[in-house]
Amino acid sequence: MDAQPYIPGLKPADPGPLSRFLPALEEGVISAWLSQQPFDTARGGTSNWLLDPFGFSPRLVLEAARSGFRVLVTANNPVTRFLLEMSAKPPAQTEFVAALADLGAVKKGEERLAAHLQSLYLTTCEKCEKKIQAQAFLWRKGESAPYARIYECPHCKDSGEKPVTDEDVERARKIAETDALHRSRAFEKVVALHDEDRFYAEEAISHYLPRPLYVLTTIINRLDNLNLTPERKRALTALLLLACDAGNTLWAAQRPAERPRPKQLSTPNQFREQNVWLMLERGLTLWSETGSPVACEAWPAKIPEGGGILIFEGRLKGLADVVKKEIPIAAVIGSVPRPNQAFWTLSALWAGWLWGKDAVEPYKVALRRRRYDWAWNATALHATFNHLRDLLPDGVPFFGLLPEPEPAYLTSAFTAADAAGFSLQSVALRTEHDPVQVIWKNSPPTGRKSGVEAGVSLLRESIHDFLAERGEPAGYLHIHTAGLIALAAADTLKNPRVEFDEALRETIALFDLALKGDGRFIHYSGGESVDTGMWGLSLETTESLSDRVEMAIVNYLQKNPSVLYLEIEAELYPRFPGLFTPSKGLIYAVLNSYAEKESGSWKLRVEDVASARRDELKAMYALIETIGGRLGYITRREDKALYWEENGISTRTFYVLASALLTRALLNSTPAQHVVIVIPGGRAALAAYKEERDPSLAVQMKNHRLVKYRLLRSLLDLPILARETFEEQIASDPVEKSAGQMMMF
Repeated sequence: MDAQPYIPGLKPADPGPLSRFLPALEEGVISAWLSQQPFDTARGGTSNWLLDPFGFSPRLVLEAARSGFRVLVTANNPVTRFLLEMSAKPPAQTEFVAALADLGAVKKGEERLAAHLQSLYLTTCEKCEKKIQAQAFLWRKGESAPYARIYECPHCKDSGEKPVTDEDVERARKIAETDALHRSRAFEKVVALHDEDRFYAEEAISHYLPRPLYVLTTIINRLDNLNLTPERKRALTALLLLACDAGNTLWAAQRPAERPRPKQLSTPNQFREQNVWLMLERGLTLWSETGSPVACEAWPAKIPEGGGILIFEGRLKGLADVVKKEIPIAAVIGSVPRPNQAFWTLSALWAGWLWGKDAVEPYKVALRRRRYDWAWNATALHATFNHLRDLLPDGVPFFGLLPEPEPAYLTSAFTAADAAGFSLQSVALRTEHDPVQVIWKNSPPTGRKSGVEAGVSLLRESIHDFLAERGEPAGYLHIHTAGLIALAAADTLKNPRVEFDEALRETIALFDLALKGDGRFIHYSGGESVDTGMWGLSLETTESLSDRVEMAIVNYLQKNPSVLYLEIEAELYPRFPGLFTPSKGLIYAVLNSYAEKESGSWKLRVEDVASARRDELKAMYALIETIGGRLGYITRREDKALYWEENGISTRTFYVLASALLTRALLNSTPAQHVVIVIPGGRAALAAYKEERDPSLAVQMKNHRLVKYRLLRSLLDLPILARETFEEQIASDPVEKSAGQMMMF
């Protein structure tokens, strides 16, 4: 298997609508991969068709289409299908503004609808006592009234979270009095009165409080009576889709630093009730698309050869025969789905509210299913891979992105693909926070190996080889992926005679046996389970990955005086491909240690230019010799080690580094030696970072002393320098991790 370099991308400036449910992908990845492929990408070519069998990531499809490809997308979920259509051909900003204005102008009794709905969120400013709109109310699960409100007063600028008033509680109670009527209307938009799925719709709607449900049903019931142009209706529907998501109880009361990504339809113990009308207004900017529009049509319409999107409303199996006969697919792309009961259930609900019962019917199964396990996921993916195999010629590549990776997710996807006859070509993994990049090709199956013993032996050797090459411990996700690659290469992920749930259990059991029963592996974890903490080798014999990355970055900076961060990634990733991709945290730790940023570019600090560091190294060796002489030792230099000796016996060994390549010094020393590793002060934070990310290094460093240049310089100024106090003196300036250091391994 080829170890392909990880393809870096850019985090989107705006995550876009419903981003908490959609794959968190970087921009530029799919277009970069497509540009590397040998197939004809020229406009007007006959082979520039791509297939996305999942339709789970509108951004990915849009980027591929803008790269000059025609992309055929199967989209069974009506919400993701609408998101894709809107992203490809968004209405003008004026249409959104006009649509919301038309909605707000509708009469509700004697008042405008906008004024009526805004009045539902009125509260009193605690400071100036004027009536203002609350941005949100905070609730505790199971209680009948909110306990706090959040606002920003436009009059006195008072803001923040405040306790609710009696008036706030009374307003919520009064709205709840008519809840049964509006809840019944919400059900009827999704399922018929006596439909067997009514119970599931009711359960889904229970995740809406009375006030937001009243707002949504009030607006939705007026949609058909609005005399809107098609474009304006699309714009208003898009705004309402955001309101449907804003109105549910899946929003945690206290927003974490990272946007929560709910997978289960479960209300937090403390949750946020958003002001739905304010969310409609905020949607005016959220839907704006900066890129050029893309041709987007529904199957079986035609799209330009120069690039566009063709959407098939349904599953891949309904399209397989036609594609095989009429559309030459050059490659398959897609974000591989993982179970998301929350989004899939809500999608069925929203489809009924926005487009009626007919839109729900093909997707109604999402209402019924409450539990999606990894065996179910593997079975569903296997069905898709099987259909792909039927319609694709041998050798067509499938570039898959697996966001939010975890061992069970990867096992599910790899097993499904393997069982359908797709061979694993490459896997690139950066961190657990980044999508895994996988390439499969459909190919004839190879002979299968069987037996637990063979699987355990295979896993042990593959994990050992991976850790030996890495030169440092790795988190379980990397360990697990290395093992999956070996099992896939040996075609042992699934026996045809067993179901997916059994196959996945067998694979997990193999990892447990392989790791726990081999004394070569060390588990750095406070827990018993193999999937916690980090794993390393009992004997490390090569320089660590972090040290090799440090050397590569510094050498590149030496040769290139001013570089962008993206250029550094482009240099590093081909040198450290596959599972050895360095994290952004490590790269930034090295850059912050050696370089400074000016106008967006990184350049070496003056003191870290090679010639300056060479001179400083000579000075430090001379200084240590001087200190040793004052303490009465004989000093001896051998290569990069300097020894203090007495009566022919070495009492202390010094390694003077201009870097933070700690493993290089450790590989040349023994635990019995009193070793002092001397580094510049500018390397202290990097050294501390490495110890924190590498438990093996941290253990080894307990037997050695890490000292900064400046401390040894200060010793020369001491009027009295004695052997008895030397140890205490070199411990007086500890190496510590810098404040704000990134720790994304």
